[in-house]
Amino acid sequence: MFKKFLTVFSFMAVFVLPAHAELKVDIIAGAANPISVAVQKFETVGNVSAEDSAMIREVVEADLKSTGLFRIVSHDALPEFVEMGKLPDFKLWNAIKAQVLVQAKLSAESGGKYSLEFYVWDVNGKEQIEAQSLVASKKSARRLAHIMADAIYERLTGEIGYFDTQIVFIAETGPIHNRKKRMAIMDQDGYGMRYLSDEKTFVMSPHFSPNMQTIVFLSYYNNDPMVWTLDLETGEQRRLGQFGGMNFAPRFSPDGTKIALSLVKNGITHIYEYDIETKSLRQLTFGSSLNTSPSYSPDGKKMAFNSDRSGNQQIFILDLETGKVERITYGAGRYATPAWSPDGQFIAFTKIADDTFYIGIMDPRGRNEKILAGGWYMEAPSWAPGSRRLVYYETEKAFDDIERISHIRSVDITGQNVYDIELPEGINGVEPTWSPRLP
Repeated sequence: MFKKFLTVFSFMAVFVLPAHAELKVDIIAGAANPISVAVQKFETVGNVSAEDSAMIREVVEADLKSTGLFRIVSHDALPEFVEMGKLPDFKLWNAIKAQVLVQAKLSAESGGKYSLEFYVWDVNGKEQIEAQSLVASKKSARRLAHIMADAIYERLTGEIGYFDTQIVFIAETGPIHNRKKRMAIMDQDGYGMRYLSDEKTFVMSPHFSPNMQTIVFLSYYNNDPMVWTLDLETGEQRRLGQFGGMNFAPRFSPDGTKIALSLVKNGITHIYEYDIETKSLRQLTFGSSLNTSPSYSPDGKKMAFNSDRSGNQQIFILDLETGKVERITYGAGRYATPAWSPDGQFIAFTKIADDTFYIGIMDPRGRNEKILAGGWYMEAPSWAPGSRRLVYYETEKAFDDIERISHIRSVDITGQNVYDIELPEGINGVEPTWSPRLP
C-alpha cells in the first residue's frame, strides 16, 4: 500500500517588514543580472542534527540557484557571522557584493519536531524584508528547506514559488524492445523517488488532482487500456468507469470535480468529460476527426486540445459553455499536447517540424509563439505553479543496439536555464507532470 510521502505540517509568518527600496528580480528578462544571495550557516538550538542543519541550508541554496535568477555567494567569502536578532554590518556585506543576506536558526522541539526561523535582509536598503517561522517533524526537514526557499523566491520575485512540489512520471527500465513502465513520484529536484505501481502493469499519462490527493492515469491492466485513479494517502486504485471503448489522456478539471479524457468509439477518437460525483459522461467534440490531449483553462471555462480536423495535427480551443471550437495554431509543422499555464497567460505545446521536436509556448490566441527547446524527440510539457517553468522529457536518438535514454528536463519561459532532473542510475523518465504546491 502506498503511504503519503510527506508529513503535513503547519507554518506561519511571524512578521514582514515592508521594503523602502524595491529589490526585485525581472523574471521575464531572465538571469541577465542575477541577484547575489548570501545564506549564513544556521544557528542551532537543542538536539539538532548537524547533517539536517547543513542539508537545509544546501537545499535552500540549490533551489534558488536552479532558477537562474540568483547567484549564491560562496561560503568562504562571507565576512562575518550575524546572530539572529542583531543588525548586520551592511558595509561588510556590500563589500562582497551580496545584495541579500539570509539568517536562520534551527531549534529542536518536543515531539520530534524542528522549528526554523529565518530573516531576509536587503543589504543595499539596509532593512529586513522577510521573517518567518516554520514548524515540521524532523522527518520533514527537507520540506522546511523547500518552503523557506519558496518564501525567499516569492519575496524577491513577486511570483508563486514552486520548490515545495513534486513530479509524477513514468520510470522506464530495461532494453528498448522490452521496457518496463512504472509510475513514480519524486520531489521537483529529483530527491526521494519512489514507485507508485509495480512492473506487472503497463501505465502511462499520470496527472495530479488539484488538491494533490489523487493521481489519474492510463493503465493497461489485463491488457485493457483504461483510465484509473490512485489515492496517494491510502494507495487505493479505482477504475474510472465502463465506457465501452479504449480511453486515454486523462486530465482533472481545475476544481477537481471532473476528468477530461479521450475515448475511442467505432474507430473515432473524441474528448469526453466525466463527472466524478454523478458518474456521468458528456461528449465534448464531434465529427470524424481525431481529438485528444485535453487541457482545461485555469477558470475551467475553456479547453485546449489537438485535432486533425484541419487536415493535420493542430491545437484548438473549445468553449465549454457554448461548444464553439476555434483553431489557434497556423505555423509550419504539427502541434500537439497543449498545456494551459496556471496563470492562464500561456499554452505550452509540442511542435513537430522538419523531423525535429520542439517545446514551446504561445498565448491562448495562438500568438507570440516562442520555442524553448528542440531535439530528436521531446514531448509532454507540464507547468510548475506560478507559470515560470515547465518540465518535459527528451529522448536521445538510438543507433543500432545502443540504449535509448530519456531525460526529464526543466526550462523557464525565457528558454534559458535548461537542466536535467537527476534520476537514479538506470532509470529513464518520460511523461512528467508537475504538481500543485503541496498541502
